[in-house]
Amino acid sequence: MAAEFSRPGSLYGAVDLGARKQALDAQARREAAGPSGAASSAAVIEVTSATFNADVVERSLSVPVIVEATMRRAEQVQQFSGVMDKLAAEAAGAWLLARVDVEAEPQLAQALRMRAVPTVYLAFQGQLMPLFEGPLPEAQLRQALSQVFEQLGVEAGAPADADAADEPPVDPELLAAEQAVEKGDLDAAAAAYQRLLARSPSDEGAKIGLAGVGLLRRTQDLDEADVLRRAADASDDIDLQLQAADLEMVSGRVDEAYDRLIGLVRRTRGGDRDRVRVHLLGLFDALPGDDPSVVRSRRALANALF
Repeated sequence: MAAEFSRPGSLYGAVDLGARKQALDAQARREAAGPSGAASSAAVIEVTSATFNADVVERSLSVPVIVEATMRRAEQVQQFSGVMDKLAAEAAGAWLLARVDVEAEPQLAQALRMRAVPTVYLAFQGQLMPLFEGPLPEAQLRQALSQVFEQLGVEAGAPADADAADEPPVDPELLAAEQAVEKGDLDAAAAAYQRLLARSPSDEGAKIGLAGVGLLRRTQDLDEADVLRRAADASDDIDLQLQAADLEMVSGRVDEAYDRLIGLVRRTRGGDRDRVRVHLLGLFDALPGDDPSVVRSRRALANALF
């Protein structure tokens, strides 16, 4: 039976994440040690209580992480773990596999509220959700993961014969979107970007373009000086702070926009905090994922949340 895609639950307070420095030091030691079998590949990470924050929570802000909570010495799960390794390698970085040995990490197992070995979870954009319990045959496992990534709008892996030797032609939808933006037709631009994303959900250019169109729509009728003045006197007015961050983004003050909302995340709770977090993730989409401001601010957001 295919796994159901469960409703996300916050990781906040669920797991003793340990010190951030310990996590980063442990990750650096593993990278310096070099390859030592399948589990040390870039797509598979061995996770402990001390490294859970850096290796699962923070990474999930930029790439989906499948968490396999298992027991290494149990024969009935060894074949399953091998298939998980295989699928993670096939994904070519589209998602990562984080493996927890619950026998060695009983506190982490308790925090994850496990009932069976293995239990598989998804961490995505700082949220953890259970996917399924018990070892699945390879065909059912592929189907379950495919269903999950389809619902997330994530391509689960790269084609086996992918070859980047030739420059791809410009997509007609991307060209149409850019021309519409130049003409000021934001509705047509958004529609073109959405068609492109429907066909190719991982297209970064389309994501950036659609996020930019959203920014232009939200700010085109705002008076920047007035919004920023009022926002300075109302630090907890969420609507004003979101507008101010949008205006800062549009004017190129990216770090100011990100820092404004990260500060607001720290000061809010519950639904208000989630609203700010989602808005900030949308602003991250307006730049390439490897932009230094995005990388820095994703880490800052993870620290603010956890």
